Amino acid sequence: MLPSPEFLQFLLLAKKSTYAAGADSSGSSRPASSDLTFEQGDFLYFDTYLGSRDFIGEEAVWFRGQPIWGMNYHGIMLVEAVPEGFVEILHAALKLAPPEAAYRGPSELTLGDFRYTCKWQGGIDRFQGSEQIDHLGLPVYDLVFHGGRINP
Repeated sequence: MLPSPEFLQFLLLAKKSTYAAGADSSGSSRPASSDLTFEQGDFLYFDTYLGSRDFIGEEAVWFRGQPIWGMNYHGIMLVEAVPEGFVEILHAALKLAPPEAAYRGPSELTLGDFRYTCKWQGGIDRFQGSEQIDHLGLPVYDLVFHGGRINP
């Protein structure tokens, strides 16, 4: 199933349609979690995270009821006050995830006084990476991620 064009199209659409779109939580599967779901055809995407300013989460994709892919992530704010415009650049970056690396965002994006960067290694089957956001040249946010194929 991985990395079929159908899976990659679904994953990119699911990411663009949930957190990156500012979607509201679809419920809570665990105490204090925020859950976002997206379903299309035989695919189901689930993103669940804990926290807001500093957070940890997991994305997973099921095909015909079987888990086939997942990613864990942990992000922290590096400053006390979150700069105005931070959420906008993060959403914009996540909407631009490239098909060849559909984990987070593009390798680089600048929006106003913000600069987003993302580095990764590996492929959709097994990968790891990190993303950062700088504001006025100073680091304000850092996130690490890893994941890959799941064999049911």
